[in-house]
Amino acid sequence: MATGCGDGGPATTGKPASSAPVDRVEPLAAPAAPRLPVTVPSADGRTVTVASAERIVPLSGSLSEIVFTLGLGDRVVARDVTATFEQAADLPVVTRAHDVSAESVLSLRPTLVLAESTTGPAEAVDRIRAAGVPLVVVKPAHSLADVGARIEAVAASLGAPDAGASLEKRTQERIEAVRKSVPAHADHPRVAFLYVRGSAAVYLLGGAESGASSLLEAAGAVDAGKESGLVKDFTPITGEALAKAAPDALLVMSKGLDSVGGIDGLVRIPGVAETPAGAARRVVTVDDGVLLNYGPRTDRVLTSLVGQLYGEEK
Repeated sequence: MATGCGDGGPATTGKPASSAPVDRVEPLAAPAAPRLPVTVPSADGRTVTVASAERIVPLSGSLSEIVFTLGLGDRVVARDVTATFEQAADLPVVTRAHDVSAESVLSLRPTLVLAESTTGPAEAVDRIRAAGVPLVVVKPAHSLADVGARIEAVAASLGAPDAGASLEKRTQERIEAVRKSVPAHADHPRVAFLYVRGSAAVYLLGGAESGASSLLEAAGAVDAGKESGLVKDFTPITGEALAKAAPDALLVMSKGLDSVGGIDGLVRIPGVAETPAGAARRVVTVDDGVLLNYGPRTDRVLTSLVGQLYGEEK
C-alpha cells in the first residue's frame, strides 16, 4: 500500500516500508443481515425509504468499502473507479471522479444507490432519483471523527445497524491501537501533504481542510501546511508557501508520485528541493484509493504512516 523513501533519519527508510499487501477489505466475521424496509435521513435533507438491499450501487470507493466490510459485497452490482480493492475489481464502473452515468446505474436495476454529498453531476443524481430508485446521500469524510458516523449511516441505510455498530467498534479499536504504537520518543515531524498530478500539471499544497490533517496528527506528526497558516483545502505549490511550511517529510499519493516521475520528478517541482524534506528526499506515500477514505481501513493507513515516519519501529 505504501512506500517510504529518502537518504536517512528516523522518518526515512530509503526503500519500500514493507511489501505491498493485497488490496482487500476485511469483512466482518458475522455478515450483516438487513432488516428492511427502513426509513432513514439523507444528508441532502430528504428522508428515504429503503425496501430492498438486493442490488446496491455505491457511488464512491469509500462507500463501497463500507458495504463490502459489512459483509454485503455480494449485493453490490457496480462501483466507482476509486473502488480499487480486490473484491470489487470485476464490477462495472459507473462513476469516474464524481462523473456519474445515470444510464449505466439505471441499467443495472439497483434497489439502493448510496452517494456522497459531492456526487455529481446533479442532473444524473436527479435522474436516478426520478426513476424511483432509493438514493441515500452520506456526508463526506474529512477527519477521523467522521469514521463512525459514515459507517453508521451506511449500515442504517442497509437495515443493518447492529453490524454497523460492530464495524464501528472494530474500526475505532484498531485506530486507537495504532495511535498507541507511535514511538514515545517521536520527534513530531512536520509533514506537508502534496496533491500532484503531473499529466494535468496540478501541483497543490494541502492546508487545514485537505483531509490529511487528522491522519498526520494521529500519527504523531504536524501538518506543515496547516501549521503554516493555510486554512483552506489546497493552495498552489510555490517556493514561498513551501518555505513557510518547512516540511521534514512529504506525503504524496502513490499515483500522484508516479505521475511526476517518482521522487526525482517531485524534487524538480519549484520549491520542493529547497525544503528539508526535498533536500533529504523524505517522501511518504499511501495508495490513492485508501488515503482519505476514513473508513474500515483507516487503521492500515495510520499503520503505514507510522511505519514510514519512524522507520517501522515497534
